[in-house]
Amino acid sequence: MDKYVKEKIKSRAAWAVAFILASVWFLATVLPFIYMVMNSFKGQFEMLKKGVFQLPDSWYPANYIDVLQKGISSYFIHSVIVLVISLAILLSITACASYPLSRMRFKLRNAVYALIVAGMSIPIHVTLIPIFKMSTKLGVYDSIWALIGPYVTFTIPISCYILTSFMATIPKEVEESAEIDGCNKFRNFFSIILPLSKSGLSTLAIYNGVSIWNEFSFANTLTQSKRAKTLPLAIQSFQGEYTMNIPVIMAVLVLTVLPMIALFIVLQDKLVKGLMAGAVKG
Repeated sequence: MDKYVKEKIKSRAAWAVAFILASVWFLATVLPFIYMVMNSFKGQFEMLKKGVFQLPDSWYPANYIDVLQKGISSYFIHSVIVLVISLAILLSITACASYPLSRMRFKLRNAVYALIVAGMSIPIHVTLIPIFKMSTKLGVYDSIWALIGPYVTFTIPISCYILTSFMATIPKEVEESAEIDGCNKFRNFFSIILPLSKSGLSTLAIYNGVSIWNEFSFANTLTQSKRAKTLPLAIQSFQGEYTMNIPVIMAVLVLTVLPMIALFIVLQDKLVKGLMAGAVKG
């Protein structure tokens, strides 16, 4: 009986600690967003006169109207184009590379896999100058096409690492049964492995999508005019123009983070499944 009581106390203590840590994490992640939303609806000087966490006296949507009229939609469109094209190329290359690395056995498999994974150790910002020179020579400087190449290249190693681990968890019996029925490797990949890897691909889409959406250094180096700049540069531009009008900057930040929040809400179940499947690889 004493042992049962001790185990029950330990269990409750563990749950209490977990609840406290989860609450702290929730506050640390949610409070900044609440802070941005509340202050984005305030007047220019209202936030300075009152506390930053007080509700606005009257909800003031003119900040969002002002931001939209100043052309943030063009920055948004550029970011969407870069994100969609980059993810489409990245997921296609990663899926085609991860399939043989996870399902086939060939002589240089371990060497190729080690070489790809080793790419994660390269600090991407040391390549800024070489990529800048390359983009000018290729004639793609100051265009959204200058961003797609680096974004895809530097996300391939971690993506291959995650998706290879995920594909390795798919039972081999499924593929072997299909081969008995006459499926070749190409049909196995497109008809069996790829559909079963949707959770892993969704995980990569969210994981890499957030980093591509928020990337600043390459966008700032490889673009110059407004016709190619993405949303992170819009924040910099509005911050320079509205230095003393903090609510307008908050409105820009809210509009910037909302698409990623929506993407996570839509794909969160697949994200969890993908992460759990990669974690139980045995």
